[in-house]
Amino acid sequence: MTATADSERFAAFLRSLKERSGLSYEALAQRTGGSRSSLHRYCSGSYVPQDYGPVHRFAVVCGAAPDELRHLYRIWAVADMGRMPVGDGEAESARNTVASEPEAGPEAVPGPGTGTGTGAETGTGTATGAGTEADPEAGPPLEAHPAPAPRPRTEAATAGPAEPSAPSPLPVPAEVSAVDGAAVPAAAEAAGHVPAGGVWRRRALPVLGVCFLLLVAGGTWLTLTTRQQASADSTDDGRMLFSAACAEPVAMGQHDACVQEVQRLLSEAGADIDVDSSFGPQTLRRVTAFQVLRGLDANGVVGTETKKALYDPKVRVRSWSPEKVRQRVRQVFTEEPEHAVAIADCQSFLDPLHILPNTNGTRNWGVFQISDARLSKLGGTPREALDPEWNIQAAHRLWKRAGNFDDWPYCERAYNSSPSPSPDASPSPTRS
Repeated sequence: MTATADSERFAAFLRSLKERSGLSYEALAQRTGGSRSSLHRYCSGSYVPQDYGPVHRFAVVCGAAPDELRHLYRIWAVADMGRMPVGDGEAESARNTVASEPEAGPEAVPGPGTGTGTGAETGTGTATGAGTEADPEAGPPLEAHPAPAPRPRTEAATAGPAEPSAPSPLPVPAEVSAVDGAAVPAAAEAAGHVPAGGVWRRRALPVLGVCFLLLVAGGTWLTLTTRQQASADSTDDGRMLFSAACAEPVAMGQHDACVQEVQRLLSEAGADIDVDSSFGPQTLRRVTAFQVLRGLDANGVVGTETKKALYDPKVRVRSWSPEKVRQRVRQVFTEEPEHAVAIADCQSFLDPLHILPNTNGTRNWGVFQISDARLSKLGGTPREALDPEWNIQAAHRLWKRAGNFDDWPYCERAYNSSPSPSPDASPSPTRS
């Protein structure tokens, strides 16, 4: 399968979910019931699955939020439509139409009592067989004895010059002609040796073609109208995230002007963020922090509500500097100030708005990366955990309760395996 922009966007979103989950392809395959190679093909963009089921299970295992699942379904559908060129469907339809054309089947088999002369067999118009007369009284009723089978249309080209006189029409039952006058022309066409099924097909195909063209034209008009309206809206207020180019939610893995606009707005709201058009972990942290502070659903995806809030922020995403965090940690952890600073630096780089997602869908928050579970036990909220003062005080309570830093095992292990820091040591470089 040739990679397209749609399939690559689909694959990039899957990769972002996988990277955020921290799970390997092997672990994801076990949890989703799929194969490792298939998941790798999805994430590499080399294949778009025809069934959405494996994609949905993959996203759920990775901890995707409801908005992310809706966004994933949309980009999967677009990528799936791009798998087959437009001409393939038309060719397949044509093949099915040709296959359904009747050949010399039951309709071409003469019934009992029909003419058996040479006129019925060769179609030269010189036979004297029974089926060549047009007088209704000369033969049995039409219901009892079907008329001779019409000649295939290919015989018309090989039978030689046509006779000057028109062929005699078949007898038409009185009840048919009385009820529906249109049946008489149909019978006349049958007498002209054209299969009835072919007549209806010839009449139906143009009608179907016109209907198809009307549907296509209507869909094109609706799409153009929608885009023009979106473009007009964008031109009126200048909000790029509500333009046609940024109609979809902006999410992890994207790299375009829509991401750049999100980063620009976050920076204007006070966030410490690089404006590089790439939606990576740093942008994910800042978007999530903004959503928490604004009281929105903290899913890390820039949907409609987040877009509106970014253009009317009402909150500042600026917080303490690393130096101020370091100073406050020392003041609170008077028992082991440098040890506490090392743990905080290891956990969050002394960034009060640092947010780290876990593989089970939970998150760690703030300076000391307090998990959702511990946050619940402490009676706090994510918004409070992003307040550096509250976070440092909560971490101190956890430290006093345990008498050590075992609530942060990885950073505690790293601290114990490294030389003891000197109080006069220069501050660690700021990392974001």
